[in-house]
Amino acid sequence: MKSILIIGAGRSATTLIDYLVENAKAHHWQLTIADLNVAAFAEKFLGVDFVNTQVLNITHKEAREAAINNADLVISMLPAHMHVVVAQDCIRMKKHMVTASYISAEMGALHEKAKQAGVVIMNEIGVDPGIDHLSAMKVIDEIRDEGGKMLLFESFTGGLISPECVKDNPWEYKFTWNPRNVVLAGAGGAVKFKQEGLYKYIPYHQVFRRTEIIEIEGYGRFEGYANRDSLMYRNDYGLNDIPTIYRGTLRKPGFCRAWDVFVKLGMTDDSYTLENSAQMTFRDFTNTFLAYSLSDSVELKMMHYLQIPQDSEIMEKLMWLGIFDKTPIPLENASPAQILQYILEKKWTLNKDDIDMIVMHHKFGYQINGEKKMLESSMVAKGKSSVHTAMARTVGLPVAITAKLILTGKIVTPGVHRPITKEIYLPVLKELEEHGIVFTEKEIPYLGY
Repeated sequence: MKSILIIGAGRSATTLIDYLVENAKAHHWQLTIADLNVAAFAEKFLGVDFVNTQVLNITHKEAREAAINNADLVISMLPAHMHVVVAQDCIRMKKHMVTASYISAEMGALHEKAKQAGVVIMNEIGVDPGIDHLSAMKVIDEIRDEGGKMLLFESFTGGLISPECVKDNPWEYKFTWNPRNVVLAGAGGAVKFKQEGLYKYIPYHQVFRRTEIIEIEGYGRFEGYANRDSLMYRNDYGLNDIPTIYRGTLRKPGFCRAWDVFVKLGMTDDSYTLENSAQMTFRDFTNTFLAYSLSDSVELKMMHYLQIPQDSEIMEKLMWLGIFDKTPIPLENASPAQILQYILEKKWTLNKDDIDMIVMHHKFGYQINGEKKMLESSMVAKGKSSVHTAMARTVGLPVAITAKLILTGKIVTPGVHRPITKEIYLPVLKELEEHGIVFTEKEIPYLGY
């Protein structure tokens, strides 16, 4: 009997746990679900002899090592910075590991040790990163196998709310993932990408003004903004010489221009704290970033400072969020980013009837037999409820499927990996299709320069 340890049982783990429980009997798995707080789910598994729940504080070395030592494979759904210590234990004890998070420099440095230990440490197998790797590499390899040369690769992903749940929300957006990551998006330094052979860099204060419109059949228009370092996967994808490579995030049109207000004001800054934050209201917080005036209102000062017309959709979005309201802020010594997150969570938290939506879109430009061609590949996945979300499904399913493939000997290559080889992406994509996560591909006119 194989034993699986799941560390972290938050909202993103719901589909993952459901999948493993459903498959446990057939594969003779013993599951242990470990978290700081097991009260929320322990009762659900009372009387299920192949599922154990365990209170586990990952910082307690002896307890962590004991839990890992009892497993054949560990699934870490912890915050990204906690994965390395788990991976180190797994390598030392010769246990496989799966996580959805980006490969950090510290994690990548464990590759040779993992190879020597004969264990698979699979990372970036969620949705983005994850399903984007799987789906992109499948098409890129197919183009190469036919003798084509890649000229352009663009990839966009967005976690949004489903159109039927927009109602009166002018942003057409709610948090479907970690709110802090949304607030700090783009703040990690200049965005990098490559366009027609030229290296391009966008400073943070311009990221949300440099967008492009994307049309997805059946779902309308979206806008994409550049995401992180688009150049980081060139070597892994075998695209070192490609003229154009760009990765981005999807939102509904108008979102980015309104979000840019927060960036320009400094509300997304997480580098310092406001000493009097607990005495502020939302209106005071907004006024903090504007010039002093005896006569002008906060609204008027903002419109003058950022040259926003009074009847602009931007002002509609800002008013709807309540940033001019006299609502108290109960946060001591909070950073601007923390306060902004608190304000946004009042309006952008999913209600029990809300359904989220994951949208992924790739463009592949290539040359074959002297002719330039372009292929679009799109995937839309909707959640079932505010608990069984599309985000939880598209993160949890590839993690769970990969764990199964490792335990059943279908994925065997040891080392620290991301899912970019046929050994990984073919079987995972095949099973994802069985769960309704399907890409629609179509050829379009070549849109390169």
